[in-house]
Amino acid sequence: MFDEQPTLTLLFEQLGLDSSDAAIDAFIEDHQLDQNMPLHKAPFWSQSQHDFIISHWKKDDDWAIVVDQLNALLHQHDNEEN
Repeated sequence: MFDEQPTLTLLFEQLGLDSSDAAIDAFIEDHQLDQNMPLHKAPFWSQSQHDFIISHWKKDDDWAIVVDQLNALLHQHDNEEN
């Protein structure tokens, strides 16, 4: 059982990504999405990453808050242009 409160760092770990602050910042900068691209449909996710994201979004559990945070961060550049 996973007892820690989910964080962006833990989300990156769960997704099998480098979870250092610098790597998270670089990922966010390098993977900006168009406002019409849902997070879970982004082309850079593996099937297991996609499944993790969508399952926790649907469950609306503690992870959903962090997934929403990542969603906002990956759409921030598009929002800045509007």
